Amino acid sequence: MEENNKESLNSWLALLVVVIGTFMSILDSTIVNIALPKMMTVFGMPMDDAKWILTAYSLALGAIIPLTGYLQDIFGSKRIYMFALGMFTLGSMLCGFAWSSSSMIAFRVVQAIGGGMIMPIGMSIIYEIFPRKKIGLALGVWGIAAMAAPAIGPTLGGYIIEKLDWRLIFNVNVPIGIIGVVLAGILLKGSKMQKFKSFDIVGFLSSTIGLVSVLYVLGEGSSIDWSKVHNPILMTLGCLSLVLFVANELTHPDPLLDLRVFKLFDFSLSLIITSILTLAMMGGTYVLPLFLQNIRGYTAMQTGIIMFPSAIVVGILMPISGNLFDRFGAKPIVIPGLIILAISSIELSTSINMNSSREHIIFITCLRSVGMGLAMMPISTAGMNVIPTKLVGRASAINNTIRQVAGALSITIMSTLMQGKTNYNYLKLSEQINNYNKTAIDTISTLTKSYIHAGQSQGTARISAISKLTAMLQGEATLDAMAYSVAVTAIAVGLAVLLALLLKSKNSNKKQKKEGGKNDAERGIVMSE
Repeated sequence: MEENNKESLNSWLALLVVVIGTFMSILDSTIVNIALPKMMTVFGMPMDDAKWILTAYSLALGAIIPLTGYLQDIFGSKRIYMFALGMFTLGSMLCGFAWSSSSMIAFRVVQAIGGGMIMPIGMSIIYEIFPRKKIGLALGVWGIAAMAAPAIGPTLGGYIIEKLDWRLIFNVNVPIGIIGVVLAGILLKGSKMQKFKSFDIVGFLSSTIGLVSVLYVLGEGSSIDWSKVHNPILMTLGCLSLVLFVANELTHPDPLLDLRVFKLFDFSLSLIITSILTLAMMGGTYVLPLFLQNIRGYTAMQTGIIMFPSAIVVGILMPISGNLFDRFGAKPIVIPGLIILAISSIELSTSINMNSSREHIIFITCLRSVGMGLAMMPISTAGMNVIPTKLVGRASAINNTIRQVAGALSITIMSTLMQGKTNYNYLKLSEQINNYNKTAIDTISTLTKSYIHAGQSQGTARISAISKLTAMLQGEATLDAMAYSVAVTAIAVGLAVLLALLLKSKNSNKKQKKEGGKNDAERGIVMSE
C-alpha cells in the first residue's frame, strides 16, 4: 500500500515536470505576439519582417513535431523531453540576448525545435506513467497548461511590456527551464536506448516540405496574395508533398507517422472535433482582442485583464472534466460542454458592439471557457485512449501536427471571414451615402458645421466631414464582421455536437476493467524498451 502511494506520488511529481514545460512553450507562443510592436521599434524593422519572428517559429514547429515519435522510440521519452526542454530554454536565452531582427528570427527557430517536441512527448510521458483508468484526470491537470497559457499570455505580456524590460518575456524562461530539466532528470523514468532502425527519409522530407509550405501560406491569413507567384507554387508543392507523405506512410514498413491509427474511429473523430474547437477558440483568442483594442480602445494590458478570468475558469475545469471523464466517459461531459460553448458563442457575437459592458464581456468569455473546459480535454482523451500503448508516441505526434495545422488554418479562416464581411458591409453601407439619403446629407452637414466652428474653411470642413463619415462606416462594417465571424464558430460547434454523438467509446473505467491487464502488459513492454 505504502509502495503504491509512493509510486502515485512520483507519477504526479513527474506530471508536474511535464506541465512546467508545456506551460512555458505555449505561453511563449502567445506572449511574443504582444511584444511584436515593441521589437519592431527596438530593431527598426517593418511589419513584413517582424512577422517572420512569429512565422519562423511556426514553421520550425510544424517541421519538428512529426519527428518526435521516431526520436522517442530510439532515445526514450525522458531523454527527448530533457533535450526538448533544454533546447527551448537555450533558445529563450538566446532570444533574450538578440541584437537584431535576423538574430531574433534565427534564435526563435532554435526555440521552436525544443518547443515543438514538448507537447507530443509530454502527452506520451503521461500515458507511460499513469494507468488508463486515471488518464482523464492526469490529462486534465496537464490541460491546465495547454488551455490557460494562451489566455494568460496577453495579461502577462502586457504587464511586462508596459512595466518591465520586454526581454523578460524570454529571459524568464531560463531559470524555470533549467529547474525543469533538473527535475526531469530526477523524476522521470528512463529507458534503455534502442538500436537505430531504418529512418523514413521520404516521410520526413515530404512532411517537412508539405507542412512548412502550407503553414507558410496559411500564415499570411486574409492577406494571402494569390497573384504573387510564390504563394500558389508553395501551396501546390505543399499539397503534393503531403499526398506523397500519405502514400509513403501507408506503404513504408516503419513509417515516420503511422497513419493507420486513423482507422480507429474515435481517434479520427476526436481530431475533427478538436479542430472545430480550435476554430471556436479563435473567436476568443483572436477576434476578441482585436475588438477590445482596435474598436473599444483598451490597451493590451487592459485586454489581458478582461480575458484573464476565462483562463482561471479553464484552469479549474480541466482536471474536473478529466476526472468526470474517468468516471462517466466522454459523451456525458463533451456534449453539454459543446452546447454551452455554442450558446455562449452566439451570445458573444451579439455582445460585440459599443454598448456591451466590460462585466458582460467577462461573463460571456467565462461561460465560453466553461464549455471549452468541459469539452476539449475529454474529447482528446477519448481519441487517444483507443490507441495501443506502444503507438501512443506516434499518435501523439499526429495529434499535435493536426492541432498545429488546425491552429494556422483557423486563424486564416477567421481573418478571411472578417476581411470579406468587412468589405461587403462597407460596400452596402457606402451605397446609402448619396444625394437622395436625407440622413446621410444631414450627418455630413452637421459634421461640416462642427469642423467650420473648429476653424477649418468650408471646403476643408466638408472633406473632413466626409472622411469622418467614411471612418464611421468602416468601423461599423468591421464591428459587424467581427460579430459575424464569432457567430460562424457557433455554427461549427453545433456541427461538433452532432459528431460527438457518434463517439463509440464508453466509460473508460469499465473498459479498463474489461481489458484487465492488457494495457498494463503493453505498458510494461514500452517501459522495458
